[in-house]
Amino acid sequence: MTQATATPAKGYAAHSATTPLAPWDFERRAPRPDDVSIEILYCGVCHSDLHFARDDWGMASYPVVPGHEIVGRVTAVGDDVSQYQVGDLVGVGCMVDSCRQCQACNEGLENYCAEGFVMTYGSPDKHDGTLTQGGYSDKVVVSERFVVRMPDGIDLKSAAPILCAGITTYSPLKHYGVKPGDKVGIIGMGGLGHMGVKLAKALGAEVTLFTRSESKKAEARKQGADHVVISTNDDEMAAITETFDFMLDTVPVQHDINPYLNALKPDGTHILVGLLEPIDPAISGANLVFRRRVLAGSLIGGMPETQEVLDFCAENGITCDVEMINIDQINEAWERMQKGDVKYRFVIDMASIKES
Repeated sequence: MTQATATPAKGYAAHSATTPLAPWDFERRAPRPDDVSIEILYCGVCHSDLHFARDDWGMASYPVVPGHEIVGRVTAVGDDVSQYQVGDLVGVGCMVDSCRQCQACNEGLENYCAEGFVMTYGSPDKHDGTLTQGGYSDKVVVSERFVVRMPDGIDLKSAAPILCAGITTYSPLKHYGVKPGDKVGIIGMGGLGHMGVKLAKALGAEVTLFTRSESKKAEARKQGADHVVISTNDDEMAAITETFDFMLDTVPVQHDINPYLNALKPDGTHILVGLLEPIDPAISGANLVFRRRVLAGSLIGGMPETQEVLDFCAENGITCDVEMINIDQINEAWERMQKGDVKYRFVIDMASIKES
């Protein structure tokens, strides 16, 4: 790649916290020697996209192009790139850079970078300070270190959400040592929860889905859950007291964790992957102390593990359940996502941006 220059790009951007996403022409940066240029084929739609664009977390800058579940084809590589070549099918997830020097980065845990990782959208670039822009667009330029390879045979459309929902649930299951025969509870049946069921099952666990909705029982079993517990049913919750090794809690809003702690065996672990707010109602310390239970958290995964989960899904035939949309349907999709009206991830066919 010689005489690199910035390239025009098309995307859909939020220009404020209250306006719909709209077409936006912008420029992708001139590729650096370690960069991979990618034509975006598909981009998953994550609830985080909506939260960020609506400034629910108080950290948005505008205009912003959301999207961090990106699958595409390499169109050019920098002179220092060694692992990818033009034509390769690749992915980009929630991160596009980190300090690359701290202990976490040196261990392949860029998601826990001491300086904080650079998000795929809405973060200042470490080199030029410009804001990163995400995958609701026709192309992207990303450092080789933060690109992953699509394994042979994986379905590209359903692979996109693995780069967020998949790694978010796979990483804690692996880190905390879920093994064949373990009893794992998955709390919540959305984009994260349905991937948690599939991945825990593939790791050999006996999987129980916890849901508030009777209507999700059949769907949970279809996804591979061995059992379903209605969390609002006191008798069902009492029947599973101290029976689980792990709880994977995907619920993104405040909820009472104490009943789920009661369901853990001594030395059991409850892992938060959805909740970023203060825990409310409060946890009873006795629920932890008297059974030596662990309350833990986990955030996506590092780059080696992101490649690992893609390979694991390809080997085990695991896909994310997706509904395909065109880019001009994105505002309607966000409205439906807010209502929980999607099973379980929207994915944008980015070829539609050429016609938009």
